[in-house]
Amino acid sequence: MSQSHQQPALSKCPGCAEPPAAGDLFCGACGYDLSAVPGRPGDRPTMAITVPPAASGSEAVRWPAAAETDSSDVPAPVHRPSDLPGTDSGGRPLAEQEQQREQAQEPSAAAGQGAPVGPGPEPVGGPESSAVPVRHDDRAVPGGAEHSGDFALAAPDPRTAEHAAAAAAPAAGGKVCVACRSGRVDPDGYCENCGHAQPRERDHVEQELGSVAAVSDRGLRHHRNEDSFAVSSTALPDGSPAVVAIVCDGVSSASRPDEASAAAASAANESLLESLPRGTHPQQAMHEAIVAASEAVNALAQEPAGAMEHDAHRHQNAPACTLVGAVMAGELLIVGWVGDSRVYWVPEDRSRPTARLTEDDSWAAQMVAAGLMNEAEAYADERAHAITGWLGADAYELEPHTAAFKPDRPGLVVVCTDGLWNYAESAEEMAAAVPADAQEHPLRGAQVLVGHALDGGGHDNVTVALLPFAVRPQGAGSACETV
Repeated sequence: MSQSHQQPALSKCPGCAEPPAAGDLFCGACGYDLSAVPGRPGDRPTMAITVPPAASGSEAVRWPAAAETDSSDVPAPVHRPSDLPGTDSGGRPLAEQEQQREQAQEPSAAAGQGAPVGPGPEPVGGPESSAVPVRHDDRAVPGGAEHSGDFALAAPDPRTAEHAAAAAAPAAGGKVCVACRSGRVDPDGYCENCGHAQPRERDHVEQELGSVAAVSDRGLRHHRNEDSFAVSSTALPDGSPAVVAIVCDGVSSASRPDEASAAAASAANESLLESLPRGTHPQQAMHEAIVAASEAVNALAQEPAGAMEHDAHRHQNAPACTLVGAVMAGELLIVGWVGDSRVYWVPEDRSRPTARLTEDDSWAAQMVAAGLMNEAEAYADERAHAITGWLGADAYELEPHTAAFKPDRPGLVVVCTDGLWNYAESAEEMAAAVPADAQEHPLRGAQVLVGHALDGGGHDNVTVALLPFAVRPQGAGSACETV
């Protein structure tokens, strides 16, 4: 048997808000079907119900005792007031509920977050009332939300979650972005949070070790620093000190020039630190160091067979670099080089002559040596800086150059790449660029020389090492004397 339900009377039409006539099934103004019963609201409103506190001096309301048995002689269940959240008849929180609220607030108070997530509804009794609101809704969250009287957030704020995740990522390992200070830097050098390109470690490097110092800078035009250096010190068998400076310049037209220069500088330095303490003559030790550096660069060209599939001409473009080095051992100054990086001698007494201690392996140097051009004409040619000697698997033949000098007066040894000497080519120009106190403060002197190159345009990577050479003056003589 079907049942018919009486439609509720509507005070106004849901469609046009006009009051309908009694018994109308359709609105006379807009034709709205008045027989349709509005559906139940999707959500029930949250209501705060409070019980006013007992009047001062009055006794609290006493609840009637529950019957011990029901009509079937079965013990009747006893419900305590604290089984449900709420307040007692005096308007005070139930003891068990209050205890649970305190337990829930203890972790938050310890973390400095004692305030609730959101403000609760104001009790009817006003701020001075001790009544606690009770919420009647279907959003109770097991484990604490039903006791706190607050809604649990459906999801965390995506902005907060994003920054929290980004901040937590670097803690697991890796570099932190220099721009946003929160994102992790990926292997390509970009921040995974804000996308900012990170500066490379080799863009600007400074090192000071006792009396030797070196500075390397990317320059203003190159996208990376392809130079590298190594400075160190050791002891000769007689206990006297030996100071080493190696400077390498990656060949930009070759593949992975930055790796080539780093490998060469490290290998040459390690070789010198091994051979010098054994008593090997410093000039022979420098020769062996250049050979070791060449082998280290050649090893970079040895790639797995699969790598050749991506670049059929990879074997024709092996990693390559130049090398120049200086060793101060006793009264000797040993220099060695392959390529167009240079060593200059700047005496402490600037009235004395300066000197360039190396000869470039370059097209311009060959033209001058052959007498086909003078130095000004050769270095003005666009082919001037084409090198004829380098370290790498595709080098024609390795010809390490070494020379030994015995300075008769104190001075400064300048070991540099063409990124510097392009702006101070002659020995006199280099001496003019070196600050007067560079012998006492080599690091500051190296910084000034790098700044000189950057002020001149910084078209190339710039690397310079300064080695103060202290000897007892022995009268007049040439600034440098070849042994």
